[in-house]
This record gives sequence, structure tokens and C-alpha cells, in this order.
Amino acid sequence: MKNFVIAIDGFSSCGKSTVAKALAKELNFVFIDSGAMYRAVTLYIQQNKVNIENEQGVLDALDNIHIDFVPNPEKVQILLNGEDVSDAIRTMEVSEYVSEVSALKPVRKAMVHQQQNLGKKRNIVMDGRDIGTTVFPNADLKIFMTASPQVRAERRFAELGAKGEVLTMEEVKENLSHRDHIDSTREESPLRQAEDAIVLDNSELNQEEQLQFVINLVKEKINLN
Repeated sequence: MKNFVIAIDGFSSCGKSTVAKALAKELNFVFIDSGAMYRAVTLYIQQNKVNIENEQGVLDALDNIHIDFVPNPEKVQILLNGEDVSDAIRTMEVSEYVSEVSALKPVRKAMVHQQQNLGKKRNIVMDGRDIGTTVFPNADLKIFMTASPQVRAERRFAELGAKGEVLTMEEVKENLSHRDHIDSTREESPLRQAEDAIVLDNSELNQEEQLQFVINLVKEKINLN
């Protein structure tokens, strides 16, 4: 029996990872946060002062980047070359640069290759920007998540505030708008809704309602098969 792949795509701060993690736990699938991989690459590039306009420099950096996911009872740890960077990759400093790094063709090719390998031997729930269109175009279930810009900004503002980052709501809105533009217009694997994806607008849904929505979709899919 082939592995079951669930692809969840959507805009920044619309709750993709929260739903994907909860769904994976409910189904006993493996959760893969593709966005964390791009954030880890971005962190490495920032720490090592890699010039992203130098393609060879980017390629050399990618050769030295090893990303692993380690599940534990509280959360999935993201390791960058053996170091836990789960919190470091979520800072605003990384957020302000991750879309530029993610748009680079060598970076996307390297990460897509790693992501496809992760889905070869296990049932997975993977969230990102291009999972249903590029990484797993034949995924068993595709969901495209979205929410209103105001709701997304409020969620991101609260998330950053909980971590002690002091920013204005306007700064958060500008960052999200900037990332949306780059993610949607980049040449390599732009953010877009797959034709066969089911839209989940969670602007007015709580986490429990969102999870039940996707669980029902999985049940329908399994019954159809």
C-alpha cells in the first residue's frame, strides 16, 4: 500500500503548521514543516554572511546545510547541522529575509529534493507554499489555507509578542504583505492554489473547527478510495 500524502499550502500566518501538526498527531502521520527548512537555510545564510546574489556561494552553502526533524512530546525540534534552531528560525530577523532566500532557484531545488525524499517511506502531512503544486503534485489530499490579512497580522503579532519581540502591528502587516508578494510572484515554484486543492478560509474558525474540517476531508478521501 502506498504512503498517504496530505499537502497543506497557504499564506504566511494562516495557521498551516498548527493544523498540519494536529492532523498528523490525530492520524499518527509524520508532520513535515517545509517552511522551517527554508527558515533554517535563511538562518545559516545570515549567520555565515552568504551573498545570495552569488549563485556559487549559495550552492556552496547548501552543500554545508543539513536539516533534521526530531519529534518529541512537546514539539518537533528542527536541527541545523546538529544544533536545535527551533526558536532561532522564528525571529522577525529571519522572517524578514526568508522569502528572498526561498525564491532562489538552487535553494528551492535542494529543499524540494529533500522534501520528496521525506515522503517516500512514510505517511506524511507537509505544509508550505508549493507542496501540492511542485513537491507532491499527486498528493492524496490537497488543502489551501487562507485567512483575512487582518486576522493573519493579529495572529503573527500575538505570536511574536509571546516570544518577547517588540514590534508594531503596522510592522507585522508590512512584513506579511512583503512576503506574500515575493512568495506569489517568484519565478521558481510560486505560491498558488492547486487546481484540485480544497480551500479552507479559517478567518472565523478556531483550531478545533479547523482540525475537524480537515479530518472530515481525510475520511471522505479514504472512503472514496
